[in-house]
Amino acid sequence: MAPKKNSPPAKDSQKTASNNFPFVSWLRDVAPYIHRFRENTFVIAFAGELAHGESGLEGLIEDIAMLHAMGMRIVLIHGIRPQIEEQLQLRKIKSKFGKGNMSNYRITDAAALECVKEAAGELRLDIEAAFSRGLPNTPMADSRVSVISGNFITAMPIGVVDGVDFIHTGLVRKVDADSIKLSLDNNKIVLLSPLGFSPTGQAFNLSFEDVAASTASALKADKLIFLTPFGGLQDTDGNLVTELSIAQLQAYISAYPDLPSNFRNFLNTAMRAVKSGVSRAHFLSCDRDGAVLEELFTHDGVGMMLAASDIENLREATQDDIGGILQLTMPLEEVGILAARGQDVIERDITRFSVIEHDKVLFGCAALFPFPNHVGELACLAVDSDVQGAGDGERLLKRIEARAKQEGIKKLFVLTTRTEHWFLKRGFIRATVDDLPEERKQIYNWDRKSMVLTKKL
Repeated sequence: MAPKKNSPPAKDSQKTASNNFPFVSWLRDVAPYIHRFRENTFVIAFAGELAHGESGLEGLIEDIAMLHAMGMRIVLIHGIRPQIEEQLQLRKIKSKFGKGNMSNYRITDAAALECVKEAAGELRLDIEAAFSRGLPNTPMADSRVSVISGNFITAMPIGVVDGVDFIHTGLVRKVDADSIKLSLDNNKIVLLSPLGFSPTGQAFNLSFEDVAASTASALKADKLIFLTPFGGLQDTDGNLVTELSIAQLQAYISAYPDLPSNFRNFLNTAMRAVKSGVSRAHFLSCDRDGAVLEELFTHDGVGMMLAASDIENLREATQDDIGGILQLTMPLEEVGILAARGQDVIERDITRFSVIEHDKVLFGCAALFPFPNHVGELACLAVDSDVQGAGDGERLLKRIEARAKQEGIKKLFVLTTRTEHWFLKRGFIRATVDDLPEERKQIYNWDRKSMVLTKKL
């Protein structure tokens, strides 16, 4: 909705508030994520290493309590590998693992199983105690978080593999999704330990990533979030891979067979979950304080995200995109970068627009208008200020050029007041108003004095 013309005091006060209190602008930026994630189910699984830090567990619990207060449905799963090692060392018991593809699985005999129970019970109590805090002047002040645990996981033994009996080490057979959903419906946080029980009453030591993936799959969770010592993958330049599809991940694993086996296990487990219907799987570093909040409430995030197919979508606009296009263009119109277009104009021309969306949020748009003699205008190229420099503008330009070629257009022109050099770097050359099609020349705005640039396709 456009601001009322006769209300400058309100507008000025809003500017003052934003300038004096930066968090106001930040909160407005994250509001769309809060709206979108409300009532979503998140399965958050963290490695036992996170609980070894001085404030790692405390910070994570505070962040999860905040997500819960925002209306997100949380299932929390903890790992206990380092805690098991501590218990084994206290009892002077040597760790034993499988071999080959099973080298990540502990051989859990009766003595080791007692260590597993001790480690799981101790960390579970620490987590429940952390959720119970409500000290003034802390993020947990006035929080009302109820945590529920239970025998939600039915397990089965791994059995004998390559001649090795894994005894009390098991795999998830079934997740009681109905009971977990009932607890979530009653505003509880569900806490699961990497332990499962067979119908005969036996306890089994499970991997927390297996519990997490199986639970997320059973719940058809919106997100499966792993906090591990690994963080994510790197590209050939050593940069963090921020997002990829299942096909891309499979290609990466094939190209890098020397990936650490335990990390490879995490990746395969996440792929299994996404293939079974989990919308997104995220890999975050357990050493980064606030990683969950940064990943969820910023555009680029701080970790790696896995989806069934490409997360970014470059497509033609529909009527449902009008509001998003207006949000992109209006700020640029107000400062004179774009020519003013009303909502009615965008509605009329919506089929001429292409948009780029990321995880169902519009971050850029551009339009193509054909003229006689195989000439077309590139107009209304806009990219969200938060993601400028990430290449969205160039992708939109290529999309418009591709559309133009399909429509038989052989030359593009663009009118710009501020971004001449951006277009020059991408093959446009300077031109004059006289080079415009006659129809466009007649409506040229001499008050704006836009520069004219052209490009042959």
